[in-house]
Amino acid sequence: MRKPKWVIEKERSRKADASEPFWLFGLHAVRDALQNPSREKLRLVVTKNALDRLGEIAKEYTPEIADPRKFPVPLDPGSVHQGAALEVRPLNWGSASDVCAEGEGPALAILLDRVTDPHNVGAILRSAEVFGARAVIAPRRHSAPETGALAKTASGALERQPYIRVTNLSNAMEELRKLGFVLIGLDGSATKTLEDAVAAHADRPIALVLGAEGPGLREKTRDTCDVLVKIASQGAFASLNVSNAAAVSLYAVKQALKS
Repeated sequence: MRKPKWVIEKERSRKADASEPFWLFGLHAVRDALQNPSREKLRLVVTKNALDRLGEIAKEYTPEIADPRKFPVPLDPGSVHQGAALEVRPLNWGSASDVCAEGEGPALAILLDRVTDPHNVGAILRSAEVFGARAVIAPRRHSAPETGALAKTASGALERQPYIRVTNLSNAMEELRKLGFVLIGLDGSATKTLEDAVAAHADRPIALVLGAEGPGLREKTRDTCDVLVKIASQGAFASLNVSNAAAVSLYAVKQALKS
């Protein structure tokens, strides 16, 4: 019996190492990576049609022209590569505390506890960029590494939005606390609402802490948070996908900071 695509992606994510090359695919993801001077680029494979669509930026990297019927890149079957793939190494953004301390705009960060689905992380990176988060932080183990699937879902945000994987998430949370961040953990069983917590701490840097769907935050992560909150719901169904919860939470923080 053939494994579902999402199972294959999870297995590959577990094996991926922080320094291992991987393939970006799709015109948007490849173009954004080519335009990023911080991205180490190893091999560019394109069809003639994709090369024409990418323009001059692609020609600077001596692309290999491929037959669209026999695209010579090890991608999952069904990956929509649009005739463009770029082998790269993961970005190095530096330490989480440095990025969060020195970033521009409101002091806002997101921490992800064991969110392993690359599509969820990619969507969170898009929201983080839109709402001006300084970083998205996740543990090195049991989190989604940079992959082509993550980059495609992020729709370019992976090249611009710091995504930092740390050895120990609780230690990273403590470092943010020392910088003045209040750590707000999302938990469906909490009694306080996100809106009330954000309003009470709108004068401080805010770090939103989200757990994986199902298990939620680990006990150590919960204990390290300053406050646990839930997203207020008017209906009986009160559970959101983690990427949707991140977007709602970021919007709530942004609105509180404006008022």
